[in-house]
Amino acid sequence: PENSNTASPSDRAGVGVDWEARYNAGDTPWEKGAPHPALVEWLQKNSLLGRVLVPGCGAGHDVREISRNPASEVVGFDIAPSAIRMAGSFAPVGRETFVLGDFLAGDALRLGPFDALFEHTCFCAIHPTRRADYAREAAAALKPGGLLVGVFYGNPDNPDPDSPPFASPYEAVTAQFAQNFEVVKKNENLATYPGREGCEYLLVLRKR
Repeated sequence: PENSNTASPSDRAGVGVDWEARYNAGDTPWEKGAPHPALVEWLQKNSLLGRVLVPGCGAGHDVREISRNPASEVVGFDIAPSAIRMAGSFAPVGRETFVLGDFLAGDALRLGPFDALFEHTCFCAIHPTRRADYAREAAAALKPGGLLVGVFYGNPDNPDPDSPPFASPYEAVTAQFAQNFEVVKKNENLATYPGREGCEYLLVLRKR
């Protein structure tokens, strides 16, 4: 459009998807009503302490799960206003907040630095041509030594290769993060939502 101010803020994500329109239409298959089972399981033996960022937080289920630890201050970040409103409609669990913005455009940097970042539905939702932007912003938002813990959708079995979720195989993901991160752990035997068995893996990366 000639007047960029009339464009949807979701256009800035560069993926050809108007996420706000999808929320308004109730077209949100990623909304499961609960935190990812692999996150719940991982937090039983590990912690995400300090300031934690969750990009593409949606309704905030993962945010609230992490913020159950009183030592965690969690920021949920999303480009869709309806997602932020939905996340804020739940009773607070701990020290969580929800902020509207475009992670790929650097909007989260004003909130940092962070000790950790949790990834679940953001990376697979962006077009593969923007993954370098994600890796750059994740590195910029994290302190040296900060952790990126992600549940990556290696094989979403998506019949439409031109729309999300996009496959995020291990080699492609680690290649994007190789410049600024080292792999700490990979786990392919995950607890997950029904229908996603064998499609995901959990990856722990540490910023150099």
